[in-house]
Amino acid sequence: MLNPFKKITLSVFTAATLVTGTLDAQQLKVPAPSPLQTVKQAFALSDISLEYSRPGAKGRTIYGDLVPFGKTWRTGANAATKITFGEDVKIEGSDLKAGSYAMYTVPNKDSWEIMFYKDLTLGGDVSNYKAENEVLRVKVKPSSLSQNVESFTINFADLKPNSLVVELLWEKTRVAFNVTSDIDSKIMKNIETSINADNRPYFQAASYYYENDKDLKQAMTWVDKAMEANPKAYWIATLKAKIQLKMKDNKGAAETATKAMALAKEGENDDYVKINEKIIADSKK
Repeated sequence: MLNPFKKITLSVFTAATLVTGTLDAQQLKVPAPSPLQTVKQAFALSDISLEYSRPGAKGRTIYGDLVPFGKTWRTGANAATKITFGEDVKIEGSDLKAGSYAMYTVPNKDSWEIMFYKDLTLGGDVSNYKAENEVLRVKVKPSSLSQNVESFTINFADLKPNSLVVELLWEKTRVAFNVTSDIDSKIMKNIETSINADNRPYFQAASYYYENDKDLKQAMTWVDKAMEANPKAYWIATLKAKIQLKMKDNKGAAETATKAMALAKEGENDDYVKINEKIIADSKK
């Protein structure tokens, strides 16, 4: 027969075990000292995304001390920074295929090296960095900031249809590299293919030609076809007026803009009314 005292002891032990197990199963959530950030930017015909951790300066001297000069850095805290390109690009003029890369850097006082590394499993352990896994390395010059940046930050700046700048900002140092994409040849090929198909994107093709200073006579042909298919579309008529103005056909631009403005009023779109008013005013200069 079980001793009643032993039974009580076992019960207490069992209860304590259950409580301890419950506490162990629970995780105490606290803010990360170097929080993870994911950034995604539409660029060219796809996207660029970043995943990196953001340490704080916390009054420390960063470059040349916390982050030594001349040594490979994971470019952030914890794991290495991960950057993903949705299409082939050029980094500072050098080709880089679409895909995901770990981005390592070698900071120096007067120059930085930016490396794109194909092995994403290396993480923050740079002691095992292997040159054969490096896909691209470029050199750039750092610059000084007038204001202090407390948290390590990676930005997309100077965004254009086919180029942008990736900025690394921390303390009072800015490091930047250029990213470009050859979208013109791709779009021109797509236009050629689409125009010959049944569902012809005349408006989009004319817009691209207008915005990128290509053959304006061809743009006029396409915008006229777009207007034939949708004569009430004030945005198409507005594009035609813009093309005429760029072609120095001021009289035609004013006439088309007047029609477009009337259509925009019917459509209750004040923005297009103002755009066409400006076209008319510019046609008189």
